Amino acid sequence: MARLTMKFGGTSVGSPEAIAQVVEIVKDHLAQDNELAVVLSAMSGVTDMLLESAAAAAGGERERYLAINAAIGAKHEAVIDELIAARSTRAAIRASLGALLGQHRELCEAVSILGEATPRISDALVSFGERLSSRVVTAVMADRGLPVQQFDSNRFIVTDNMFQNADPLWEETESRIVDGLLPVLGAGIAPIITGFIGATPDGTLTTLGRGGSDFSAAIFAACLACDELIIWTDVDGVMTTDPRLDQRARVLPYVSYQEIGELAFYGAKVLHPKTVQPIISRDIPLRVRNTFNPAHNGTLIGSRALASETVIKAVTGIKDVSMLTVSGPGMLGVPGIAGRTFLATANAGASILMISQASSEQSFCFTVVDPLAQHVKRAVEQELRREILHKDIDSVDVMSDIVIITVVGSGMRGTPGVAGRVFSLLGDHKVNVLAIAQGSSECSISFIVAEDDLERAVGELHNLALETVENDRVNGWASAP
Repeated sequence: MARLTMKFGGTSVGSPEAIAQVVEIVKDHLAQDNELAVVLSAMSGVTDMLLESAAAAAGGERERYLAINAAIGAKHEAVIDELIAARSTRAAIRASLGALLGQHRELCEAVSILGEATPRISDALVSFGERLSSRVVTAVMADRGLPVQQFDSNRFIVTDNMFQNADPLWEETESRIVDGLLPVLGAGIAPIITGFIGATPDGTLTTLGRGGSDFSAAIFAACLACDELIIWTDVDGVMTTDPRLDQRARVLPYVSYQEIGELAFYGAKVLHPKTVQPIISRDIPLRVRNTFNPAHNGTLIGSRALASETVIKAVTGIKDVSMLTVSGPGMLGVPGIAGRTFLATANAGASILMISQASSEQSFCFTVVDPLAQHVKRAVEQELRREILHKDIDSVDVMSDIVIITVVGSGMRGTPGVAGRVFSLLGDHKVNVLAIAQGSSECSISFIVAEDDLERAVGELHNLALETVENDRVNGWASAP
């Protein structure tokens, strides 16, 4: 027997057929006498529909948000019609569904009157996706005779008031989860919990940011002291690269927490970047599996880094970024230029994805997402206006049509020649590298190339990752330690 937390993503609950598969997975694990907590995302597409309803309400488009409300209802009604047999269960879940959809309409009416969807109201609006899906899926499971009970996660996850991207208040959150859910597990009941949603100490709804259901599942796994966290998605596991860039992409049987952190941050969409935070200190393994191919073992993620002869395990690429360069002869030895630049960037609402600085201190560059690049440029120029006026800084330049490519592998640490092999390979294939960065963790190397070079660069570097997968298989390193 094991205690597990399972999270099912939007595609895993996106249709009646998918939900039927989720029910079978949960049924199989309960049949093995496992204690099981289940965290659910909204049905695929519903969060976008809810955001669209908020925009429509703010714009006074009543017919549009009412149509969205009806479409969301129909999407969930289709699951009820196809998967729930008992008339009483159907009536009860339809009543619950109707009440939530009514609340959604009321909120849209309020937004329409205000003419604005504030971050606080937006969080309340998008929370309906998980609240609806968890109730419908719980009803389906109960109709099949499974011992389940639905819970809204805002009862347990206490957060600050940073609406749309809230952070948990850990002590209170753990206390509530332990007190509220351990007795449920002990009674042989599987709690079915909304992902993504929290609440401030006074009970105001918040969300953990887009994709935050992974993060909330990890919070529950950590606080419940689970033996494993399983993220069920629509791919077989963490892959050596994006299969859209190279069809040869293979599933990695095992990666370390550190490696997955780099992969998640630098473009691998299989996990939310914050997912490993709650579980890493408690050494709880995480497994990524495919809801639609449950026979596949997926990728196991754990604390130990595995040795590998060819070092590089995966290659990722981030599109839609711009590089800003701050340069000038007057920067040499002047303290605070970089700090002021990065503070201005933060105040402009942008996160920095990568930083590179020349040893001469006469220039440094950093990357942000495309939509914010010009806004960041203006903010930095305003902050450094005196230095620009005195010509200590020549300019703040923006370069678009670039991508960040990252090669990841914990074996890079202490292995001579990895960077040389990477850049020699790129040079041999006429790929020009514009900037380079390597963190002190020595788990990844990131660099910038022109967007036109993305597929060629990823394809050639992916060869190194494929060598790793094959060598690990031959040497018996393909499973977790």
